[in-house]
Amino acid sequence: MAGCDNQQSLIPFESALSLLLETAETSLIVETVPLEAAVGRILAESPVAKVAVPPADNSGMDGYAVNTADLSSVAPTQLPVSQRIPAGTAPMGLVSGSCARIFTGAEIPEGADAVVMQEDVELLENDVLFPAAIRAGANIRRAGQDIKSGSQLFALGVRLQPTDLGVLASAGLAKVSVYRRLKVAIMSTGDELVEPGNALSAGKIYNSNRYILQGLLRKLGMDVIDMGRVEDSAVATQEALRRAAETSDVIVSTGGVSVGEEDHVKSSAEALGSLKLWRVAIKPGKPVAYGEVLGTPFIGLPGNPASTLVTFCLLARPFLMKLQGAEYKPPLKLIVAAGFSRSRVMKRQEYLRVRVESDRLVPYVNQSSGVLSSASWADGLAVIPPGIVVSEGDPLGFIPFSELLG
Repeated sequence: MAGCDNQQSLIPFESALSLLLETAETSLIVETVPLEAAVGRILAESPVAKVAVPPADNSGMDGYAVNTADLSSVAPTQLPVSQRIPAGTAPMGLVSGSCARIFTGAEIPEGADAVVMQEDVELLENDVLFPAAIRAGANIRRAGQDIKSGSQLFALGVRLQPTDLGVLASAGLAKVSVYRRLKVAIMSTGDELVEPGNALSAGKIYNSNRYILQGLLRKLGMDVIDMGRVEDSAVATQEALRRAAETSDVIVSTGGVSVGEEDHVKSSAEALGSLKLWRVAIKPGKPVAYGEVLGTPFIGLPGNPASTLVTFCLLARPFLMKLQGAEYKPPLKLIVAAGFSRSRVMKRQEYLRVRVESDRLVPYVNQSSGVLSSASWADGLAVIPPGIVVSEGDPLGFIPFSELLG
């Protein structure tokens, strides 16, 4: 976006997200992995079922398989037991005028068209007394009722969940083609940052953003290249960006993207590449930058930890997932009543850290972008569009953290 330095207004959130998604291009290598290693990976194919699920008609109950033509529609019928069919055993054809003892999941024998549950029959030595009016098809799970052989199981770009692996396995697939893990370089800028475990001298703070980003990226199944802390100088920032561009698929930095004298990330990124986006109309997290450094995609996030978290979840995460090969799916947004009121009108779209209590959204008492503990306390984010007054009971959008942190 030409003239980023001269922007007079902030970029609306929706426009910023659209730009990120439109310019994210997947160019990753495809690899084949066994199912046990595929959870969280992004499909680089549209897998097809090798078999029907279930592969044959089977019993939904422990009971007795019968041909309803052998049963009376008006009175009980007594039939002998001609075979026993446990699950996993190939049955013989049903002898006319008999029934078969059958167990849940066992294949229906040829000639049978119903299963009568064991609680509904009466045992008479070697015979079984069936009630009248048994319906054909009762308690039978038909072949292919879950999945048809040759049907597409999942679309290209799906991020595989544990249940998806079960579906793939049930359809006969032992391995799948997925995109290689995205390599994400992270860097934390600031002379004030100290690693946990070291002494904290005057003017210093512990580096929480490093651990936020590491955890978020690893939960997304991406490889983290940690560039460590970068001192507040143009020389150090440019050197770190050069190294990150050489070793990663994408760069994510925190801090240094504002306009202070000690903020060098934005200017360094522009010196080594270009910016397509800077400053987004959201709260917390206005100073977000996006562009490229030496041809490598770059996202600069604000340094305050709550801002880092919110901007990563709402902007960086969708972009990174698209780069990883995933199809974009907006996070689930529920409508929940506000448990608070606010007369102050904001010009930026605001995301409050909130809990759901008695079906109402209750905000954390301190919404400062430096208060990270609010995120651990909260259930998710309440979305307040710009220009509105909030009265208690008003419907608000609510995005659970389960949609953003996994």
